[in-house]
Amino acid sequence: MTARILALVLAILSAVLSGCVDSNEPERMLYINGVGVDFKDGKYEVYVQLVSFANTANSEQPIDIGAVQAEVGHATGNTMDEALFELYHSVDQKLFWGHLSYIVASEDVMVKGKLSPVIDSFIRYKETRYQIWLYTTKDPVQDVLLLRPVLNKSITLSKLGDPKNSYEQESFIQPLNIRQLLIGLDEPGHEAMIPLISVEENWKSMQEPIKAPVLSGVGVITPTSFKGFISGDKARGIQWMSNNTKRGQVTFKLDGGNYFTMIIDKVKVKIKPITGKGEVKFDINVDLSATVSEMGKDITTDRIRKEIEKVVESEIKETYEDALTIDVDIYHLSEKLYRKNVKEWKKHHKEGKLELTEDSIRNLKVRVTKLSSDRKSYKETIER
Repeated sequence: MTARILALVLAILSAVLSGCVDSNEPERMLYINGVGVDFKDGKYEVYVQLVSFANTANSEQPIDIGAVQAEVGHATGNTMDEALFELYHSVDQKLFWGHLSYIVASEDVMVKGKLSPVIDSFIRYKETRYQIWLYTTKDPVQDVLLLRPVLNKSITLSKLGDPKNSYEQESFIQPLNIRQLLIGLDEPGHEAMIPLISVEENWKSMQEPIKAPVLSGVGVITPTSFKGFISGDKARGIQWMSNNTKRGQVTFKLDGGNYFTMIIDKVKVKIKPITGKGEVKFDINVDLSATVSEMGKDITTDRIRKEIEKVVESEIKETYEDALTIDVDIYHLSEKLYRKNVKEWKKHHKEGKLELTEDSIRNLKVRVTKLSSDRKSYKETIER
């Protein structure tokens, strides 16, 4: 009887212990949060941002305010994998890719058509996910990876690694992950917009200036090429043509020289393809809900509505026309026709895309359907 019990105990112990043989101890691994890729002199240059969870364990605030949250490693190679293996030569412990949050591709990577090999090297690896956020930049990618959040917040909650948070408050450029990129390139039009970020020194601490990532536009790619950048004010129309926009601002100037800024907190876009006489046109209706954040004595609600509508319409047209100069269907009009009338789309498309002109938008109507105030009154707080 004793022998049977002993045999049973040994069998259980062997099963339990053998199940841990190939496990990895968390403290014996290094965790990757971000990757930057450049392409110089025919070689890939890879920058890897390692994070210390000992200093970000609180998720909201590091344990030690003065602690280093991240360090950046660098390696080069003829291929992405060769560069990564060069990096492995200099690390003390195993690198874990399962926490990779974002990838930043340089302008050279985009222009020289090297984004596809970069994406392939990550989505074919078992530890990474399709939810990795994508960005492009004209600045050195190393500078982007060395940025730290304001107030030394956890680096895993930075604007690059957690973009949805800030997008809720200001929806200038919509975040894009690998999954969304692949879907966009596969849909009619076969174009995707990757957020363009720049490094700007627009914050200061008690000790030193702080550099931060700023969304400044988009870089547009196809499965075979890079179309170009649309940035600054010329990219402002993108947010008004998306039902995903959460919040934005419109600033206008009145005759007296005073500027006013109104908050747009809801956008509803309807695009209707019109076919006939061998061509395709589009009627676009954009309905906006706005919040009055400031009010003057000589301005009425009707004037506010008209000024908002005029500015938004102008920005939509400016972005559309600028995109046409680099042959980009910025508002995905080709896909709209495909969804509404695939038979007509087959007649007019060329390699999955419509040939658009400035006249392809037949009618553009912008309406402020709701105008409200966060306070109970539109009146000025301080009477002059």
